[in-house]
Amino acid sequence: MSQHMRSDVLGRLEAIIAERATAADGDKSYTARLLASGTEKCARKFGEESIELILAAVEKDPEHLTAEAADVIFHLLVVLRAGGVSLDAVMQELESRFRQSGLVEKASRNKG
Repeated sequence: MSQHMRSDVLGRLEAIIAERATAADGDKSYTARLLASGTEKCARKFGEESIELILAAVEKDPEHLTAEAADVIFHLLVVLRAGGVSLDAVMQELESRFRQSGLVEKASRNKG
């Protein structure tokens, strides 16, 4: 899968989440229901999915890890939506970090 296709999938998923946040019925859409429950619930669900990803990684089962990674990415985008942060903002932040080493960037975040 090309880089363009990867970002297109993420962009499409972000758009679907945005659409369901405003137009979907919580009785018919998991995404609408989750977003309606608030940022804290979205964040907790993301945490649960992250733990499931960690467990799948330890199992060393590529199919399970792939499925859990997809769940984590979906729930990350839901948390971003709930927090009012766009995928573009995250991509810009990541892009800015390419200009320095990871060690320097991490040290700059730990100051203060």
